[in-house]
Amino acid sequence: MFSTEKKFDQWKVCGFNGLQAELFDSIESTHSLMKERAREGLAAPGSLIVANCQTAGRGRHERTWSSPSNNNIYFNLLLPLDGIPAARFAQITQIAALTFAEVFQAMGAAVTVKWPNDILFEKSKFCGILAEIVFLPVAKPALNLGVGINVNSDPSEYNSLGRAVTTLKAITGNTINREILLRALIAALERAMGQFKAFGISPWVEAWRKMDQFIGARGTVVVNNHCTDANHNSGEGSIKKSGCILDMQPDGSLLFKTDDGDTITVYSADLEI
Repeated sequence: MFSTEKKFDQWKVCGFNGLQAELFDSIESTHSLMKERAREGLAAPGSLIVANCQTAGRGRHERTWSSPSNNNIYFNLLLPLDGIPAARFAQITQIAALTFAEVFQAMGAAVTVKWPNDILFEKSKFCGILAEIVFLPVAKPALNLGVGINVNSDPSEYNSLGRAVTTLKAITGNTINREILLRALIAALERAMGQFKAFGISPWVEAWRKMDQFIGARGTVVVNNHCTDANHNSGEGSIKKSGCILDMQPDGSLLFKTDDGDTITVYSADLEI
């Protein structure tokens, strides 16, 4: 994992079922390209797009995902949804986050997952996941899973974002071979998806409870969140409820006690800590 990596255009990486990845030295957004390719029938489930640099990388709610060259990992994977009920689609990003966190932990990075799918070191984010259902021309759904990981860049490069951000290199103290890391992440996620189809989310809920640092802590649930880089501090366009994080429930939802005394179940929202 810490060996010298090959040049980006020489990487040998595959998506699911051995599908060869498409590599782009520079691209606007792997997420946008995969979405377009999927809708046009030009990307089969399991397809993988990887970029060395993005000029218009984005995260949830159109927030900027800074994507400099040669140091990080930016990819989109088109996940097949055969055999998975629609009610469980939202759980897949949680499975992905927990699976990736286990890979990072095996590298010596003491990371945790903040519900629902933010991977953090202490309170600093270094891995973001963006997911969107797309319909293939045969009217069959697939999940366009976008992932950005700050690997070998310096945390100071992200000061302008106004958010707590770190990198794997800063966490581990080592320069990381991005190609080997990406292979490990894809292989782990492919295994996890098979297990998810068979057993549901329950095994990952237990894994989350073991690594979680936030149960019992205060937090703020941001519902109907339309926040962008410009207004993420003000919360304009969103409903915020502050209180205490009680647990992740067996279906992956968050159990949260608000300051006005209500205990609520949250299925989709941002969680600020």
